[in-house]
Amino acid sequence: MTKTLRNALQSLWDLLLTAGPVALIAIAILAAAYWWLDPTPPRTVRLATGPAQSAYAEFGNRYATALQAHGVKVEQMPSAGSSENLQLLRDGKVDFAFVRGGAVDPVADEAAGITSLGSLFLEPVWIFYRQDAVALTAHPSRRQRGDLAALTKFAQLKGLRVNVDIPGSGVPRMVERLLALNKIETTGMQLSNLPPAEAAEALQQGRLDAMVYVSAPESPIVQSLLKAPGVRLMDFGQSEAYARHLAFLSGVTLPRGIVDLSADVPAHDVGLVATTTSLLTRGDTHPALRQLLAQVAQKQHDGAGWFNRAREFPNTRTSELPVSAEGDRAINGRPSLLNRYLPFWISSLLERMWLVIGILLAVLFPLSRVVPPMYEFRVRSRVFRKYQDLLEIEARYDVGKEDPAALLAEVNALEARVEKTTVPLSHTEELYTLRNHIHLVRKKLLARLNAANAPAAAPEAAAATVTTK
Repeated sequence: MTKTLRNALQSLWDLLLTAGPVALIAIAILAAAYWWLDPTPPRTVRLATGPAQSAYAEFGNRYATALQAHGVKVEQMPSAGSSENLQLLRDGKVDFAFVRGGAVDPVADEAAGITSLGSLFLEPVWIFYRQDAVALTAHPSRRQRGDLAALTKFAQLKGLRVNVDIPGSGVPRMVERLLALNKIETTGMQLSNLPPAEAAEALQQGRLDAMVYVSAPESPIVQSLLKAPGVRLMDFGQSEAYARHLAFLSGVTLPRGIVDLSADVPAHDVGLVATTTSLLTRGDTHPALRQLLAQVAQKQHDGAGWFNRAREFPNTRTSELPVSAEGDRAINGRPSLLNRYLPFWISSLLERMWLVIGILLAVLFPLSRVVPPMYEFRVRSRVFRKYQDLLEIEARYDVGKEDPAALLAEVNALEARVEKTTVPLSHTEELYTLRNHIHLVRKKLLARLNAANAPAAAPEAAAATVTTK
């Protein structure tokens, strides 16, 4: 190993030993903060969606695709609908769930720590019915005239075979409340609880007369039934009255031609009632994931739809539960600078650790000022220790009780150690000064040693002179 390389390695070692304690303190603070704040979110989230071909299932697929770009895997948990989704959330089996208005218990669920990330979209109450089935219930005079029968009131559902979705969807409970408002007993109706896809098929085949379905218009079932021959959509002429009686409902209008402009479907505006669906989450869900889901929801639902204009959703106005800070920031605020320009994982780490990093910098700044003097002291101490040894030798020389030859041997050994001592270039002057001082002490020892040897050499020289004569 060359001397230059040895000097460089020695300097690096000195720096590590000097700055090491400060670095260990910083690492310990960061490790404790990392453990306490838990800044790294899980790589997998569980999302309760809904039955096959529902809007919830469609949005679940969209969320999974969007989150995959951020390195987060979405485990979609199919369910019967809102009621089952809410129960899965209450039981801690999912992290997020689509839940429509009217399903939550505001007091109990808020106490349980369930919060909202905002209201996402409207879910109308679609009542599809067969034209021929309703015509049979029309007044005989209307049938004779060939008037087209239209379903406009719940009272007209009496005697019909009506499907109200499966219990876990929450639709049966909603239908009960709507019927109660109309003072209609369920005993006078032929109700069934088929899954939506199966009910839609049965309706088109004539095995059902009507079906109640609550879903967003993105649902494939809604899309197909709106265009199915012989199937019509009930017009809620009293939609605003329903909205006044049930706070979670609002009156909406399906505009004429919105389904198909060329075919003019529907042929006229249709009044409907709709509930608002929210994305709910648990309080113990990682905050970074809540923030990410809120941002994804903002991008997925901010466009114009059949019942809303652009940027009307997501919103925090119609939520039945408190909106989390992450949801409010995503909807009513602006993405932070970190979120706009850094990947999700890095931005979430920095956002949760920035305060700790600031405190750490405040602590380390004064400590860092101690490092250079300590480094200099460590380097110079290697020279100073040799000076201490040299001073001890010189002190023993001044006493005059020790053999100068032995002291000279110690000086030579000290000089050999000094030759192997490495210091940075900035401290070589001190090293060379030490070597000069060693040389001075050696001269003093050699002088005494020569003086001590001189008396013994004089008689020998005189004897040699006599012999010669």
